[in-house]
Amino acid sequence: MEGGLRRPIRHTIDWQNSDYYNEELFEKELRRVADACHGCRRCVSLCNSFPTLFDLIDESETFEVDGVNYNQFAKVVDHCYLCDLCFLTKCPYVPPHDWEIDFPHLMLRAKVIRFKKNKTSIRDKMLTSTDLVGKLVSNKILSPIMNYLNSHKLFRYFLSFIMSIHIKAKLPKYTNLTAKSEAKNLEYDSSSVNKVAIFTTCYHNYNEPKIINDLSSVLKHNNITVRIIKNEVCCGMPKLELGDLISVQNAMKINSTILNRYVIDGYKIIAPIPSCVLMYKQELPLLFPDNIILKKISENIFDPFEYLFMLHKQGELKTDFKNYLGSILYQVACHQRVQNIGLLTKKILELVPKTNVKSIERCSGHDGTYGVKKETHEIAVKIAKPIVSELQKQSYPIFTSDCSLAGNHISNLSDSKVDATHPITLIKNAYGIKNSEYK
Repeated sequence: MEGGLRRPIRHTIDWQNSDYYNEELFEKELRRVADACHGCRRCVSLCNSFPTLFDLIDESETFEVDGVNYNQFAKVVDHCYLCDLCFLTKCPYVPPHDWEIDFPHLMLRAKVIRFKKNKTSIRDKMLTSTDLVGKLVSNKILSPIMNYLNSHKLFRYFLSFIMSIHIKAKLPKYTNLTAKSEAKNLEYDSSSVNKVAIFTTCYHNYNEPKIINDLSSVLKHNNITVRIIKNEVCCGMPKLELGDLISVQNAMKINSTILNRYVIDGYKIIAPIPSCVLMYKQELPLLFPDNIILKKISENIFDPFEYLFMLHKQGELKTDFKNYLGSILYQVACHQRVQNIGLLTKKILELVPKTNVKSIERCSGHDGTYGVKKETHEIAVKIAKPIVSELQKQSYPIFTSDCSLAGNHISNLSDSKVDATHPITLIKNAYGIKNSEYK
C-alpha cells in the first residue's frame, strides 16, 4: 500500500506498560518496520541509521530482514538521535496510514530497553547530565580551568582515551556568570498585557548566557514584561535520547509545577533552543497524555520567533530597525521543523530592510552528544557537509541557526571563518540595542 494523504499523527508512548519492555514483542515490531523501510528506502539520505540498516540487510545471507541478527540492529539504534525528520519529511507510512510506522519512537523504545538493562555507557550518562556538569563547572574557579583544558591537545587525547570524546570535536565553553545569576538585570516590568517567562535552557544558562540577554533585550524593546525562570531543571531531552525515562519523569514533575505557576499568572513561556520547546509541545505530552498541567504548558510554550510572529500578526511587534543585516544563510533546526510552525525566523528577519535570508533545511548532525562522540563525530561532520559547502561556496557574511549547538558545529567545520550568530542576536543588532540598555 502506497503512502497516505492524511495529516500525520503521533500516538502516545505506552512506556508504563510492561509490554513496552518485552524484547520479543519489540523485536517483532522492529523487524516489521525494518521490512517496510527495506522496501521503500526514501529515507536513505537522512541520518546514518538508514544506510546502516540497509547495509545490514543487503549484506545478510538472505538479503532480507530475516537474515539480520537481532543484536546487529543496535548499530541502527546508535545512529538515531531522534531528530524526527524521517517521520516528518520522508516516511509515507506514518500514522494514520495502516502500517503505523514511527521510526524515531521505535528507536526510542530500543534506547529505553537498553537503559533498563543497564547497557548504557557511563560516558553517555555524563554527557546527558547537563545540569550536574553545568552546576559543577560554572563557577569562577572551575570554568576557566575547564575551558583551558578542553582546548588543550594533551587533555583532549586523555579525554578521547578515557571518555571516547572525539579529539577534533569542539566542546562548548562554560561561564561563571550564568543567565540565572543575572536574572535581576534581565527582568523587566511593563504596563503591557504581554508577559513572557524565559526558560533559559541548560546550554544557554551555563554556556551562552548572552543569548538570554539578547532575547530579554528584544522582548523589553517591545514593551513586554520579562521574567527569568530560576528554579527549573533540564527539559529532559538529553535523557530522553538516552532512554532514561525515569529521569525525564522526575524533571517533568519539577518543571511542570514551576512552569504552571507562570501559565496561571498569564505568562507565555519561551525557550531559545528548539529541542526544549519540542519537548513540551510534543514529547512530554506523548509520554504523559493524561497530565492536564502538561497540556496547559504545551499550549503556552513557544519558539522565540513563533512568539515574535504572533506579535507581528497582532500589529504589536516594533519594526523600528536601525541597522540592516544583509545576506544571511539560515540553517533550519530539525526540532524546529518538527514543530510545524513554518519558516517564522526567516519571516521576522526579513522584516529588517535590505535583508535577504536563504534557508537550508538540512540536519547539522550534531544532536548535542552525537557530534562529540568518538565513534560518531566523523559521521556528524559528513551529515553537516551540504550546509558547510553552501556556507563556503557563497561566502555568506552572516550564518545563523535557531539551535546554537547546530550553528556552532557548522561554523566550526567551515573554512569561511564566519561564526554562527543566533537569530535573536541578529534582531537585537537590527534594533540597535546595546547590551547595557536595560540594565
